[in-house]
Amino acid sequence: MSKTKNNIKPGSDIENAEGTLFTDLDLHLFREGKHFRLYNKLGSHPMKHHGNQGTYFALWAPNASYISVIGDFNGWDRGRNPMNVRHDGSGIWELFIPEIGNGTLYKYFIKSHNGYEVEKGDPYALMWETPPNTASVVWSENYEWKDKSWLTARDKAAQKAQPYSVYEMHLGSWKRVPEEENRSLSYLELAESLPAYLEEMGFTHVEFMPVMEHPFFGSWGYQVTGYFAPSSRFGTPEEFMYLIDVLHQKGIGVILDWVPSHFPSDMHGLHYFDGTFLYEHEDPRKGYHPDWKSYIFNYGRNEVKSFLISNALFWLDRFHIDGLRVDAVASMLYLNYSREEGQWEPNEFGGQENLEAIRFLREFNEHVYKEYPDVVTIAEESTAYPKVSRPTYDDGLGFGMKWMMGWMHDTIKYFELEPIHRQHHQGTITFSLCYAFSENFMLPFSHDEVVYGKKPMILKMPGDEWQKFANLRAMYAYMYAHPGNKLLFMGGEFGQITEWNHDSSLDWHYSDLPYHKGVFNTVKRLNHIFKAEPALYEYNFEERGFEWIDTQDTASSVLSFLRKGEHAEDDILVVCNFTPVHRQNYRIGVPATGKWREIFNSDLEEFGGSNQYNSGTIEADEYAMHGKSHSISMNLSPLAVHFLKLDTPPKVKVAAKKAVKKIADETAAIAEATMDQVNLIQAEKKGKTTKKEKKQKVVE
Repeated sequence: MSKTKNNIKPGSDIENAEGTLFTDLDLHLFREGKHFRLYNKLGSHPMKHHGNQGTYFALWAPNASYISVIGDFNGWDRGRNPMNVRHDGSGIWELFIPEIGNGTLYKYFIKSHNGYEVEKGDPYALMWETPPNTASVVWSENYEWKDKSWLTARDKAAQKAQPYSVYEMHLGSWKRVPEEENRSLSYLELAESLPAYLEEMGFTHVEFMPVMEHPFFGSWGYQVTGYFAPSSRFGTPEEFMYLIDVLHQKGIGVILDWVPSHFPSDMHGLHYFDGTFLYEHEDPRKGYHPDWKSYIFNYGRNEVKSFLISNALFWLDRFHIDGLRVDAVASMLYLNYSREEGQWEPNEFGGQENLEAIRFLREFNEHVYKEYPDVVTIAEESTAYPKVSRPTYDDGLGFGMKWMMGWMHDTIKYFELEPIHRQHHQGTITFSLCYAFSENFMLPFSHDEVVYGKKPMILKMPGDEWQKFANLRAMYAYMYAHPGNKLLFMGGEFGQITEWNHDSSLDWHYSDLPYHKGVFNTVKRLNHIFKAEPALYEYNFEERGFEWIDTQDTASSVLSFLRKGEHAEDDILVVCNFTPVHRQNYRIGVPATGKWREIFNSDLEEFGGSNQYNSGTIEADEYAMHGKSHSISMNLSPLAVHFLKLDTPPKVKVAAKKAVKKIADETAAIAEATMDQVNLIQAEKKGKTTKKEKKQKVVE
């Protein structure tokens, strides 16, 4: 983990005559858009100045004519504590106020050069009042982390392929307390139950929908006013740190939704901050988002770029976050996103791309991976924009992964069909493999698919009750078999029967019913298999990790393919039967002789299925099929997905690995000997003596 740079620790002193945290270098980097630890400089910082304990305030508002700090400590008097503007053109205002500290409520009263007056919260506040109250809170975090072993393991894991099975959740509606006016769980209460639940389920990561402070609960966190503060609805910043810490100690990574695409119009927030469009574009064709009635950041303004990248690094630094999922990337990339003709202005080359946003996203990813190479950035990007998850040096945007929205839409569309009609739509379910390796994809069944009349996952499935649950289990099994990492929204893991409602708890009372428990057990087993079987994740983003066996049996709606790992004995054969017909003695081509064992079947009784599985092992015959020299005859369960693996005895596996190592060692020895010969010949040509010859002469 990267060490924090230019960090002012809580309780630090400022003993210089000017009473400022800003050095000349800080100001230079800020102006250039290169200061990415601004949270250590701007905002409110409890500390000592000339021996007096108090709080230092710093605010960027270049178009203000007067600013004062108002709060509960001075009766919200606009004239009591005026700030001082720096006379260096930076637009930074500063003030040290003695005898106030943690818990103090405050805002900034700002009078603009144009006569505009407003009371604003602090863009860099580490805590805010609980909405609907809107004041910022002076805060200095003081938390002792206990996740060193997690961070060490995270660093080591970043050097190799790893599985990501992500549980997406909304903190305020995962579980509620009906006896106490249906309130949400606190950070501390979540820490008591959530980590153990995710550990049991086998998820590798949890993704929190935005936790940053937001005034409207119904925005789900996507309309942010307090970018540097976890919502006080659920507790203090330290209590959120504790939740993350406990998750890490249980082996669960934490990903945060991050929203650099837009912000709301609430007057205590960033909008029209100092009487001008400071954080957003003045021109509504670039600065106003018609879909969300919100404002778009001005990515071309250096100070705004520093604000946003500082915010990204803040969560990785102070809160030990393991990844950032960037919301609404498509809306950032295109100037004409959700706009009619005449409502947008082309870029300097006449195109639709937002060049400033593209440069910002590249710089954001470069600095995140430079400072924290063991975390991940994930783009929610729904268009065919190229190279979203490719390095910036390869003209990419630099994200680690991208949501595979096309796969999600096609998969749901296919499974919504009555099984009898699926034979005519085989291409819908196979099309994703035409582009599966163009990006580093994550397969999302997210919150967006279970709201606004789209129905919960279980009710998208056709058929009677048994078929609905069988279809859902098959769809999840297909997701885990498909190349790419996985994401599932809360409630989907047990077949939530109502659309997600942010004001209600999940339908936990259904989770113990037989069919729902079967879905729970299915997802649990899939997660553990996903983590245990290298073939399912080692080459998630590479063509060599996947091979079709057969896509042509459209009449039966049967698909078969291989997931392939570094070692052939790890390969997994996947067979999907997307109809409710039990097919006996169905023949599949296989790449190797030997016995194949079924390691997963979504039709098992413990999953709520008909329990028509393949017991024991299946011997491969010398019967050519599907372009393979051998094949197996197996039973296909109704509406089910099968995983099979070569039944290689442990001793054989060890012997095979030793044989591979022996070959590698022999190859290396041959290569070394060859290089010695080459060096000898070159030395003879030059009339020189090689090190090896010198050694030989000494021996002689």
